[in-house]
Amino acid sequence: MSETFSEELDFAVAAYVDDDGWQVAEMVVDHIGDLDSLAHALRRFPSATGAVGMVAVDEDFFVIARVDPHETRVLLSDVTAATDWEFAASIVEFLGLPLPEDDEDDVEPAGDMDLLSDLGVDPVALAELLDDQEAYPDELLSDIARLLGFGELFDDVVGLASA
Repeated sequence: MSETFSEELDFAVAAYVDDDGWQVAEMVVDHIGDLDSLAHALRRFPSATGAVGMVAVDEDFFVIARVDPHETRVLLSDVTAATDWEFAASIVEFLGLPLPEDDEDDVEPAGDMDLLSDLGVDPVALAELLDDQEAYPDELLSDIARLLGFGELFDDVVGLASA
């Protein structure tokens, strides 16, 4: 498993709603090594709907986490990432799933496909996005951010050119 996780992290952002609407902030990647540390970092952002964290790793996979004071919900874009990344393995463990076999290469999402539905992202639309195996994690997260209503803010924070 990767020993230099913070170096392999493409980005980690938090999105939350305040009185002015959606806000997007970059998170300090040195403080994100597993799901617990991500959830702890997200709980620092004030939001009645719960903060949404979006993390992309090594142009390989992404995680969406949603936290409120009492609950953590998570979606991992590729369960097979748990064989190479401790961060992904912590999510698989949180979900109560077995670690995939080392030779397993079927890219499958794992977790709560419904975690953004009350914010306007239908689980079916989310599943359709995740089916695009040619898209990079930053592109998929940008598409999801756009569906949520903060696509331009997301693109600005992570340095993508808005479509």
